Amino acid sequence: MHQRIKRAAARVGALTLLAGGTAIAVPTTAQAADYNGVCGSGYSVIDHRDLNLGGTVYLTYNSSNGYNCVVTIRDNPGPALLMLAGLRQTGSSTWTKLDENYYTTYAGPVYLYAAHSCIDWEGGIEDNISGGFDKHCS
Repeated sequence: MHQRIKRAAARVGALTLLAGGTAIAVPTTAQAADYNGVCGSGYSVIDHRDLNLGGTVYLTYNSSNGYNCVVTIRDNPGPALLMLAGLRQTGSSTWTKLDENYYTTYAGPVYLYAAHSCIDWEGGIEDNISGGFDKHCS
């Protein structure tokens, strides 16, 4: 029974403590990656996607210049993994801006001018890509 509790707790990101035969779930200290401002000043987060492999993809926008920015940030930096961040105009068959390489902390930032238009954005770590084609219109 203790093994099942430990495995279930690991799946939900909690540490299980046994006190007098009672299982108590306590949140772990690991948290989702926070947007770290890497796109620069004036960019605000307008959407994000959590990745199962320990990271988050952020879509930001700068209303003063009309540019979008995408960055994929790992929860815990470590050995280099294949990561990506990409942007394109909706309807384009290729990713206009794509940063795909092995990184320890984050991929991107990638920028695309898209005032008053629609863009597709994506990010990923290893084989975990954020839904492939997330769309946003400004």
